[in-house]
Amino acid sequence: MDIPVPASARPAATGVSFGRAFFAATGSLPIYVDHIAAIAGPRRLPVVMVHGGCHTGQCYLATPDGRQGWATRFAAVGRDVFVVDWPGHGRSPACGNLATLSTREIAQSILALVEMVGPAVLLVHSASGPMAWWIAERAPGAVAAVIGVAPGAPANILPVLPDDPEAIAKLRDDVSLGCPVMLPEDRPVVVGEAFMRSFWANAPRFPRQAFEQYRLSIVPESARLFNERFNIGGRGLRIADPAALARTPILIVTGDHDPRHPRAIDEATARYLGAEFLWLPDEGISGNGHMPMIEDNSDAIADRLLLWLAGREL
Repeated sequence: MDIPVPASARPAATGVSFGRAFFAATGSLPIYVDHIAAIAGPRRLPVVMVHGGCHTGQCYLATPDGRQGWATRFAAVGRDVFVVDWPGHGRSPACGNLATLSTREIAQSILALVEMVGPAVLLVHSASGPMAWWIAERAPGAVAAVIGVAPGAPANILPVLPDDPEAIAKLRDDVSLGCPVMLPEDRPVVVGEAFMRSFWANAPRFPRQAFEQYRLSIVPESARLFNERFNIGGRGLRIADPAALARTPILIVTGDHDPRHPRAIDEATARYLGAEFLWLPDEGISGNGHMPMIEDNSDAIADRLLLWLAGREL
């Protein structure tokens, strides 16, 4: 891999030393953070990598079939990488209210980290998309750019779905609405194998021989987060003004085998945010689904993201 060195490449902006692992805290919802130090080359802006629902930061640290993850790939070109576990997920402390943990509460914990290590690139996936738009609006000085991989849209552009389980059940296969589900908030969500295979492990590029390793990495999730993700009852996380993100470089990246993220939906998100949109097949990269960071061409996609950052001297 030969990534151009930006003319303005500079050391990590904070000048603060971080250990191999540490915690960032907001009140009662601390998060565990893996720090993968920059390996070589001129120091560039750090990257905060944030997983999506039912996952942990493991999806950026290594692939289920044993290859290096995006964190190592980014560190190899001079970027400190900070990989998050959401509150109550992975190695973050247990969360007593996991079933009702909200998107905003998770975003507030990540905001604390971004303000600690920034200015930084915020790389997010899926349900952490709405968090990224909210964080970037509140902390423009700490967020130098956002890369959204199949990211959820801000609730501003999502239809308000009925607060009615029976009505939502009838919409479950509606791709234009993201195949919504509504879940009772009296217990965390435990996702089954059939769901994983249908929505996360369905693509040709998914390492099927390592599915069992992947399955074991999936964790219980907040039911409220799912409901907010689909803007049920209008409760999704909104931003106040999309113009506030106009000066923040944003790239939205989508593959061609993601059932909940067809091209039209993610392209609409990009238009609303004034972002660049990368449909991977347009780059000759096909067969990817919802988990490109662990699929068998993950290195090629990481390199494409690094080129985007380098081209903007970030």
